[in-house]
Amino acid sequence: MDVIDTLRAFIATAQAGSFTGAADQLGVSNRLTSKYVAELEERLGVRLLQRTTRRVGITPAGEALLSRAPAILEELDELLADASEEARGLSGHIRVSAPVTFGETYVATMLSRFMDDHPGVTVDLRLDDAYVDLATAGIDLAFRIGSGNALAVKARRLGEMKVFLVASPDYLAERGVPESPDELPKHVFIRDSNLRSKRRWTLKTGGDEVSIDPEGSFTVNSARIACELAVAGRGIAFAPLFASSHYLASGELQAVLPEYEGEPSAVSAVYLEGRGLPRRLRALIEYAADDIRKSGVL
Repeated sequence: MDVIDTLRAFIATAQAGSFTGAADQLGVSNRLTSKYVAELEERLGVRLLQRTTRRVGITPAGEALLSRAPAILEELDELLADASEEARGLSGHIRVSAPVTFGETYVATMLSRFMDDHPGVTVDLRLDDAYVDLATAGIDLAFRIGSGNALAVKARRLGEMKVFLVASPDYLAERGVPESPDELPKHVFIRDSNLRSKRRWTLKTGGDEVSIDPEGSFTVNSARIACELAVAGRGIAFAPLFASSHYLASGELQAVLPEYEGEPSAVSAVYLEGRGLPRRLRALIEYAADDIRKSGVL
């Protein structure tokens, strides 16, 4: 009898509180589930469960085993999956979270290229500007901008998001091109409420730093919409490169005071702590890090 099967039967029974519940979970009979647990107890020489007519309780020895066995089995499953993927290629499902604009303008296409290289992988991409609780939402990997205070997660730094002032040529022709930060108060601004410094913008060049209080009639929670409003001539936007690069390349926007840039924010791939990463997740993180570095998207 496979010791792995006996461990699975014990864990399921201890968590369900009955052999019936465990059998339903495992897809085997009550009798076989009970037999597996008895075999494990005999193998270890200790009673793990207390049987009654109505319910199954757990002994101190069972509690000690239950505290470690699920993690061990999960790591073993991942090890076997990795070995299988090594032979067959990457496969399986990945649930990914990303900020809305970053997800729309970069993450979605990056994931598409990754899937082209690994056709056995499927992806569920969820876009949300809030920091999603990975465990509650069932997210395997989250791309995040900025540093959060989430516990029980690990982060792989992928780069830094750069932020620049941009405006349309028509707006600048009408209102004038600022030659220095001192001229900015005469202008109208489009504020992105997702930016860490949404109320006060800090601009840096070399060792110099200047702060401005942006005044404007538009505040939005999307860097892409901020850029579209800037294209429409509504004012100067403070936008990340991944949101503005398309418009800069087409000439619909141009950089304002291009020697200045905003406070950079870390871009990271975040995943749950305390568990081994499946090979497909490790591969995706490495792919994203390499792609971001080569593409210059940030």
